[in-house]
Amino acid sequence: MGNRLINMLLSKGYIVKALVRKESESKLPPKAIPVIADAFDAKTFRDEITEHSIFVQLLGVPHPGPKKKELFKSIDLASAKASVIAAQHAAVKHFVYVSVVQTPTKIMQDYQQCRAAGEEAIINAGLSATFIRPWYVIGPKHYWPLFFQPVFKILEVIPSTSQKAKALRLVYLQQMLKALMFAIENPVDGVRIIEIEEIRKF
Repeated sequence: MGNRLINMLLSKGYIVKALVRKESESKLPPKAIPVIADAFDAKTFRDEITEHSIFVQLLGVPHPGPKKKELFKSIDLASAKASVIAAQHAAVKHFVYVSVVQTPTKIMQDYQQCRAAGEEAIINAGLSATFIRPWYVIGPKHYWPLFFQPVFKILEVIPSTSQKAKALRLVYLQQMLKALMFAIENPVDGVRIIEIEEIRKF
């Protein structure tokens, strides 16, 4: 998602700085400016953030699953908190955070709680922000949930399961990228939340 978003921004003439590890610098799209730093230590990258810029937080555990509770805390939440400190220091104009739907679930509640804690940290810092809340993003190497689409369609029309099934609808990578671009190009004062149904309209 990150490289695709960077390419979209560069194609529109934006200046893009991307936080990367030293060994990942070569993976960045050409013309993106690498910021080699520790994503868990705000001091290592806060001075590289341009004042009044848009900060986009995408870092997280790949392939989230129920057994990754401690990784959600040590990677997703820890990096979000560091980013909040850095963004606040740089007086960014807007903070864009890819969160997750907050409809209660048992299977992924640890992930949801960590992302909710990330949202809380952004709010407590007084940052203007957009929270984008997908459930599962369909894209390269992430197509397997499509096999369950017929089941979800049935659950959506059963009164007792309809509301929750609709709240956990899948979104596509292109929809997420368009939602991110919308958030970046339309900053708000305060906090805006983009839920699944709105993501699916992009």
